[in-house]
Amino acid sequence: MKIDFKTLTMMQLRSSPGEVLDRVAGDGEVFVIQRNGQARACLVPVSFLLPDIAPDRISQELSKLTERDEKYTLAINEHNELEITCQAIVAGEQVRITIILPHGYPHSAPRLYAHPVPSKTPHRWQDGSLSIFGAMAIWNPRSHDVIQALALARKWLKQCAKWRKSGQWPAEPEDAL
Repeated sequence: MKIDFKTLTMMQLRSSPGEVLDRVAGDGEVFVIQRNGQARACLVPVSFLLPDIAPDRISQELSKLTERDEKYTLAINEHNELEITCQAIVAGEQVRITIILPHGYPHSAPRLYAHPVPSKTPHRWQDGSLSIFGAMAIWNPRSHDVIQALALARKWLKQCAKWRKSGQWPAEPEDAL
């Protein structure tokens, strides 16, 4: 990723900090702050370093997982998205479910992955994510959350186990969510 840094002096920053902050947060501009001709700091959008998700939403999601005694791990991936990984036992096999909360979550649907699954497993997108939310049209940011996504991933894994036994993917009811 190419980053176009702009130089900003301390005097410029002091004279209009709100404007500079708006340019960074709203427009994605990146500044190197100079003092006495020396580069001292950088101003970058939060999404360069952390997931662009409201902290209270992250807290809500993690509290729901804890309330349900879900064991999970957290990570931030190379795209600065939040990854929540849980375990599932399906057909006697341990499977890792990874829920990726993209920038803008919950207004952007999470992506779900299961590992290991056979490489030719159907009902997955090109990137290997589980095809659960269709073309993302059925994700509702007001009523859906990580718990629901995790339940749907576990349901998908059960269907996958049936497919592995029979060679046919089980029919899905219309009201999957």
